[in-house]
Amino acid sequence: MSAEAHTSTEYIKHHLQNLTYGKLPAGYQRHDGETLQADTWTLAHSPQEAKDMGFSAFNVDTLGISLVLGLLFIWLFRKVAKSVTAGIPGGAQNFVEWVIEFIDNSVKGSFTGRNPLVAPLALTIFIWIFMMNFMDLVPIDWIPGVATLLGVPYLKAVPTTDPNATFGMSITVFFLVLYYSVKMKGLGGFVGELTLQPFGKFGLPANFFLEGVNLLAKPVSLALRLFGNMYAGEMIFILIALMGGAWAGASIGNLTLFGSQILLSLGWAIFHILIVTLQAFIFMTLTIVYLDMAHQEHH
Repeated sequence: MSAEAHTSTEYIKHHLQNLTYGKLPAGYQRHDGETLQADTWTLAHSPQEAKDMGFSAFNVDTLGISLVLGLLFIWLFRKVAKSVTAGIPGGAQNFVEWVIEFIDNSVKGSFTGRNPLVAPLALTIFIWIFMMNFMDLVPIDWIPGVATLLGVPYLKAVPTTDPNATFGMSITVFFLVLYYSVKMKGLGGFVGELTLQPFGKFGLPANFFLEGVNLLAKPVSLALRLFGNMYAGEMIFILIALMGGAWAGASIGNLTLFGSQILLSLGWAIFHILIVTLQAFIFMTLTIVYLDMAHQEHH
């Protein structure tokens, strides 16, 4: 493998690696040759160390950035709510009112039951996921570059490119679906729905298999759809950055190639705004639909 290919591979791996905190066992030899004398909780300084930390490890960047964005969302909407006026609204109030009206219409169009949790949940899901997705539009080297200057080995800026984040949200929705399915239909009704449809009592094994797969597919599809789209978008930004570096190295002073990279990055960023918004909307809409199905009793 050439030096350039090796550098490109390392560049991609670096940008796709989470900042992981976990426990390494006693006797473990770290990337710098140090051998640990006791079990140690530490930050991983290589992908292999992150892998060896196992299931108990935490992706610090995913947790930290998603928490900061969540708090920013709460602060912004609370600030607007406290300063709301019946007169001519400002830009922030206009935006918040538009978002709330949009979410309200989405819930009214997809949810036929009565549950005061659904609209606030839909608002939280849409804004929070949109903000996490929007981090993908920050230039690819800015945040990891600042982290490197501060001595942090890795930092992924987009929480939704981490399947732990997307599965965490989808599993939470799944538990809500299970809870309301049992609450609204009763345990017997929920079990009957899993075992008696669509072929009746004589097709119980087939019914349970089909309905079980259908039920479990909901959180899996929610998580993988969001993760896959955002991960692919991140990869394209990384490849565009690599092409720009290769062009700059091959033809110093060639403004045509530099301009091409700028246009390519800008074009993909503009198109990616649609993906960022659409993925947040799809996750929210499917959550509303799944909760609506949980509230419907089949006879």
